Order: sequence, then C-alpha cells, then structure tokens
Amino acid sequence: MLADRTKRGLSMLQKDLSVIVPLYNEEENIDPLFSAITEALSETGLDYEVLFVDDGSGDSTFERAAQIARDNGRLRVVRLRRNYGQTAAMAAGIEAARGAVLITMDGDLQNDPADIPRFLEKINEGFDIVVGWRHDRKDRLISRKIPSRVANWMIGKVTGVPIKDNGCSLKAFRARIIKQVPLYADMHRFIPAMASIAGPRLAEIKVRHHARRFGESKYGLSRIHKVLLDMLTVKTIVSFSSRPLAWFMVPAIPFLLVSMATLTASLYRVIVLDEAFSTVIAGVGVLFGALGLFLVFTGMFAELIYKTRDNQVERLSILTAESLLIDTLSGPSRTPKSLT
Repeated sequence: MLADRTKRGLSMLQKDLSVIVPLYNEEENIDPLFSAITEALSETGLDYEVLFVDDGSGDSTFERAAQIARDNGRLRVVRLRRNYGQTAAMAAGIEAARGAVLITMDGDLQNDPADIPRFLEKINEGFDIVVGWRHDRKDRLISRKIPSRVANWMIGKVTGVPIKDNGCSLKAFRARIIKQVPLYADMHRFIPAMASIAGPRLAEIKVRHHARRFGESKYGLSRIHKVLLDMLTVKTIVSFSSRPLAWFMVPAIPFLLVSMATLTASLYRVIVLDEAFSTVIAGVGVLFGALGLFLVFTGMFAELIYKTRDNQVERLSILTAESLLIDTLSGPSRTPKSLT
C-alpha cells in the first residue's frame, strides 16, 4: 500500500539532501547540469545525492546519465518505461529519494543550481517548503509569460495559497511532508496547495532564470485545460475532503426547497382552488427534487468513500503535529544538522 511505501521511504533516509531532476529528451543538458549541481553543492558540506529521472526519453538522455552515474556515486538514475509526464517523473524521484531535504528542478538548465544554497538557508530558518519565483523570466511573452501570470493568479484565488510562480520547478521540501503529498496527473505545480493541509511554513524566494540553450521546450498553451482541471481537483481535495456530505448539501438544499414549494403549490391548486392539475408545475417540482436528492446521495457516497479509503490526505493533515511531537520527545528531527 502507499502508506507502507511512504513509511518505508521515510525510514530509509540516509542523506542530508536529494536533488531530483525529471528529464525528457535532454541529452545535451545532462553533463553541464550535473556539473552545475555538484559545483553549487561543493561548499555546503552536505551528504547529498542527485536523482536524474528519465521520463521515457527517445534520445540518449538515459545513456548519458547512466555513464555519469557509473563514474560518480553521487548520481542515481531512475528510468520510466515510457513518457508519463513531469509529475509522474517527479513523484518517482521523490519516492526514491533518501534525503531529509528534497530539491526539485527542471533539467533544461533554465533553473540555476547556484540558487540551491539559498533554498537550504530558508529551510535552515525553519520553513518546510520553499518555492522559487522566476521574477525575470527568459521566456516568450505571449505564449509563456502572460498565460503563466493569469494561471498563478487563478490558482492563488481558488486554492487560497497565493504563490507568484506555481510553475517554477525549483523548490525545496522537507521529506517528511512531500513524501505524504499525493501526486498524479499534472499536479506538481500544486504541491504547495496540496501540502497546505499539513499547515507547513512556506517561503518564496526570487531565483535566476536562463534562456534554454539546448533542446526544445516541452510546454505551451496546450497545457491550459489540464491546469484548469487539476486546479478544480486540488480545490476539491483541499476544501471538501474532510466533510464531503456537508459540501454537497449546500447546493442541494435550495433545489429541495424549490421542489417542495412547487409541489405544494401544485397540490394547493388542485385541493384548495379546485383547479386543473398542472403537469408543468408538478414536473418542475419533481425535476428539482430529483436534482437535490442526486446531490445528497452523491455526498453520501463521497462520505462513504472518504471514511473507508486509504486516508492519505487525513494523515497529511496531522503530519505537522506528529512531527513536532516526535521532535520534542526524541530530540532533533531527521533534518541534517547543517539545515536545522
């Protein structure tokens, strides 16, 4: 089960830091990227690892990464059988990571590994999640910058977690939190919103952003509909998960009231006013009543599913309290000394 895998993953933490990089057809970026990461971390004194996750690349991305891994023990390579998408690749890297602190970043050299020590400083200040903000993006205005600003504004309004740049992959997490967050579809950009259930301390810092040097961008306007759908999913999980029946009852009550009023008016016309039975008025009442009952039963099924399923979201909601209790009773947490 997922819960068992999560516990097993947390018990296997052996490193101070893991840097997770999903890759898809980035063969020309592999060598300079790994060099930049190791250079950025060389002065930190941390016991770290780098995870390259090959998301079913069709070029020599995996072969180049595997060659570096054979020569340098700090690099581990995870290979997916086919292209599943950035979120799946990131989730695979997070599950395989052994660090107490996890850094995620893109593999196209647009994120700057030199910013990683600044993320670690914020983690050292006590923050649980640190999000990068590409304040000076080197992307096209119409196809990338404007849609991104609109999406970030909408995500902040819907989820209640106002972040300036949800799409920036350069983020830092404490492993005990990120390993509990369920990731699927294209929801990697919603990790801070999903993790908000646990009440983490969240910070946002400005990061450098470079123009792509090699390869082609994997993103475009075609992602808009996916972002909108995932945004609704996250809103549902974050807001409705604890009491789904109550949320379905809110829209159901007006429909049921209209149904009762309409059917009562129909009976009043026939019994009291001695008028002809109105099929139209009664039909409207039946339709509104059916819609209200449908919402009620849907809420009941949602409540049943929530109570009987593997309650990962519920566990996430008590994670902060559990961690604080463990830290208080057992001394320092699993966070490396240089990061506490």
